[in-house]
Amino acid sequence: MQGSDSRPDAPDGNAAPPGDVTGTLWRLPAMLLLAGYTLGGFTGFFVTMSALPAWLAGQGTTEALAGLVTTVLLVATVGTQFLVPRLVQRVGLGAILAAGLIMLGAPSLLLLVDGGLGWVLGICAVRGVGFGILTVLGSTMTARIVPPARRGEALGIYGLAISLPNLLAVPGGVALVSAGLFTPVAIIGAAPLLSLLAVPALARSVRARDSRSGVGSEPSDAARSDQARRSRRAAALAAIAPSVVLLVITLAGGGFLTYLPIVRPEGSLATISLLVWGATGALVRWRVGVLADRSGLSRLLPGSSGVAVVGVGIVVGGLLLTGPAGWVVTVLGAAVLGAGYGSAQNLTMVAAFARARQRETATVSAVWNAGFDAGTALGAALVGGLTTWMTVPGALAVTGLLVALSIPLAVHSSRPPE
Repeated sequence: MQGSDSRPDAPDGNAAPPGDVTGTLWRLPAMLLLAGYTLGGFTGFFVTMSALPAWLAGQGTTEALAGLVTTVLLVATVGTQFLVPRLVQRVGLGAILAAGLIMLGAPSLLLLVDGGLGWVLGICAVRGVGFGILTVLGSTMTARIVPPARRGEALGIYGLAISLPNLLAVPGGVALVSAGLFTPVAIIGAAPLLSLLAVPALARSVRARDSRSGVGSEPSDAARSDQARRSRRAAALAAIAPSVVLLVITLAGGGFLTYLPIVRPEGSLATISLLVWGATGALVRWRVGVLADRSGLSRLLPGSSGVAVVGVGIVVGGLLLTGPAGWVVTVLGAAVLGAGYGSAQNLTMVAAFARARQRETATVSAVWNAGFDAGTALGAALVGGLTTWMTVPGALAVTGLLVALSIPLAVHSSRPPE
């Protein structure tokens, strides 16, 4: 992994030995290690994602200011992501993996010290740095441990490892805060520290596979050359279009998961809606990768944006209704939005790697993850800002309109590189 963005990743250079990838990728030891690392890291992230804004709002913080915790967390995340490939080259994979988990997990316990907005925002900034490391290295390693022809399936498994914490931790955190139990949320937020147990074996596994595929474990002179810099720049440019498609969809998702618990704090509607959203997203993200490997992206990627638009529209309709009808429609909208959201995560990453011709995986991963996290952060900020002069359903409708406007770009992104 060290030096992973210092040289192109030729398709056969990424290929694992045939015996390791015959049949299901669940039998690949490196994939299982990566799944364990991912489960712990993302559990700590997701449990506070919606719970923390809701907790602050319950203490009297305004809706707009409560949404700032998501924005600060993800601004720090995006600011870190582009630095990760160079940090790995200079410091080493294992050290950076461990640092990311510590910075994401340990500060969560400090939420029990003070609940002031400034204190919480500072903690979110530190955790954002750790999360930036976690996201870039997770998708980078996923891309490197399998052949490109199996990449959709591998990203589906990686996505499942992300989606399961999303499925359980997001609504679970909201439910705990709604019950007045924030202390368990802060403790569960330290779950990334448990993933430290997997770091040594995971780092050894990735280094061994890189060695077998001909990737040096130390930065080469080529990493410092103009040619290498041009290669990284070209890979970043190639990944921009699908990453923007993802950014717009996650913008809608960020607004939804941040403000649904605030606008519907009563009863279990927010908890169940987030559970359904996460479950649908997990299932679709997992399975759509296999479809992409078999049939390509030309219909699947634009379709994911269309499904997300429909989902936002249904959620908005449900929030405008009252009584049982509004409850049912909101949950249905959450399911549809989850399907579009989950499929877009897998398909845009496959498209980004394909458009970059499978080269510079760390750079592509950084651009894609920046799109994902910037979209989530901007979604929280946009919806929060719009609520100063319109309702939350109206603000969510604006995010759906933006997704609709991005569909032509999704069509463009789904085309194979020339």
